[in-house]
Amino acid sequence: MTDSAAHLLVVDDDSRLRALLQRFLAEQGFRVTVAGDAAAARQALGAMEYDLMVLDVMMPGETGLELTESLRRTGQDVPILMLTAAGAPDDRIAGFEHGADDYLAKPFDPRELALRIRTILKRAAPPASAPLPPVQLGLRWFDAERGELRGPEGVTRLTGGEAALLVALARRGGEVLSREEIAAAMGTPEAGERAVDVTVTRLRRKIEPDPREPRFLHTVRHKGYVLRPGA
Repeated sequence: MTDSAAHLLVVDDDSRLRALLQRFLAEQGFRVTVAGDAAAARQALGAMEYDLMVLDVMMPGETGLELTESLRRTGQDVPILMLTAAGAPDDRIAGFEHGADDYLAKPFDPRELALRIRTILKRAAPPASAPLPPVQLGLRWFDAERGELRGPEGVTRLTGGEAALLVALARRGGEVLSREEIAAAMGTPEAGERAVDVTVTRLRRKIEPDPREPRFLHTVRHKGYVLRPGA
């Protein structure tokens, strides 16, 4: 998929900002659909598939955080870039905890928004380099190209951030990666160490038999994380 072919869903209750984003992103070569609230976003997501959703956090009724959490809980893996007027570190971490792939504080430069969108799309695309063979994690297998975990219970979809983190660790299996290296590999170096920790926690819930006693994704104190695949 090329950037110009990507179809974006922009969700914001501010009609002026919504119109500005629709015009700017269309000028950047994206196809753009807009929605004014979570209910309209759900309707749009039910009608077709989107390559990425740009989602405002503070909306009347169901918030962007609540919508993201609900979508992830029901298996929707569309990449989500959150927009919010609250740009404190804790607010950014909340976005990642609820399943967002990236987070941009208002006010923002539209050019940065376009750059972040392209970064997420590139990260979500099948790798152009040599494909990563399936990675065994106990009774599950990770398919890097599809971003899926397959196991006895069926297919478990991963968010773009979770899949990118697992790919980064799997490509250097048995080697300790620092949080900075992992953030760079995920395409979100500005997100910081806490965002990496949050994504690790979410991923462990999906790959570990007991996330409290990890078998595969280990913490190495003061150094980072290491993946040790196996049966």
